[in-house]
Amino acid sequence: MNLMKIVVAAGLVAASTSAYAADITGAGSTFIYPVLSKWADAYKKESGSGVNYQSIGSGAGIKQIEAKTVTFGATDAPLKPDQLEKDGLAQWPMIMGAIVPVVNIEGIKPGDMVLDGQALADIFQGKITKWDDAAIQKLNPNLKLPSDAISVVHRADASGTTFNFTDYLAKVSADWKGKVGSGTAVEWPAGVGAKGNEGVSGNVGQTKDSIGYVEYAYAKQNKLTYTKLVNKAGKTVDPTNDAFQAAASNADWMHAPGYYLILTDQPGDKSWPIVASTFILMHKDATDKAASQEALKFFKYSFDKGGKMAEDLDYIPMPDLVVKQIEKTWSSDIKS
Repeated sequence: MNLMKIVVAAGLVAASTSAYAADITGAGSTFIYPVLSKWADAYKKESGSGVNYQSIGSGAGIKQIEAKTVTFGATDAPLKPDQLEKDGLAQWPMIMGAIVPVVNIEGIKPGDMVLDGQALADIFQGKITKWDDAAIQKLNPNLKLPSDAISVVHRADASGTTFNFTDYLAKVSADWKGKVGSGTAVEWPAGVGAKGNEGVSGNVGQTKDSIGYVEYAYAKQNKLTYTKLVNKAGKTVDPTNDAFQAAASNADWMHAPGYYLILTDQPGDKSWPIVASTFILMHKDATDKAASQEALKFFKYSFDKGGKMAEDLDYIPMPDLVVKQIEKTWSSDIKS
């Protein structure tokens, strides 16, 4: 009898430990992947719970959370409040970061080249086809540019990075807005597609005379040549944490229903023009309440202890007041 009690007790302890150290599943944004990986490694060491995250692009992440095949989705293209309501989803911003143009031109080093929104739109629209085009040369009077053809690289998958990049181009170029528009996927007038921030980084890194757009952490990690940009105030800015913070400081999260907010082309002399957020999506009434609760523990840990890890990769942590608001959203919206 005593032996039976011991065996049962041991079984309960094992079951309890296993439930506590449950793996959390997520999918979506490649934009957040570098910092999410750091958070997940640190959280695994502290809690024993792993995060199984598929970096497959925002569009695929939205599909997976809608299909309930993962505990959370991650997207850089926020869902509008009516769609959240329809699908029974909660949404909040997890981190902010920047999108940068990257080039591979012989002799050009990071920060050597300046581009503006109109030039970017014309390059990705196939209207500017050579690096020594007058419009680029005017922005770079002291740079020796080759007369080589420009190889354009864009995302092939449905992507939140594309959503924010094309949103910016539509704001600065009436021609782009009218002919191409914005979205997670568009009919690209020029170039070749690559999957994920990883794919664009790899393609640009290997292709002479190419240009692409990636989340800044990918540019840093892959030692890619980023360009400067001319912002809304007409000032030339480098992609620095201060410039990202300057743009992010305009974000009024507290008054955005469903936290729906887009941060491209913000005002301010120091603002980087293409700042974006990654949003987490979870079901308000998830089938697996234990997994949902474990995911919220991971996100709370990331907010509480992940700020430095994010800043090391030049992401912008969410402000404390916004985090408090988000945690209230969890309490009121998510049944776990």
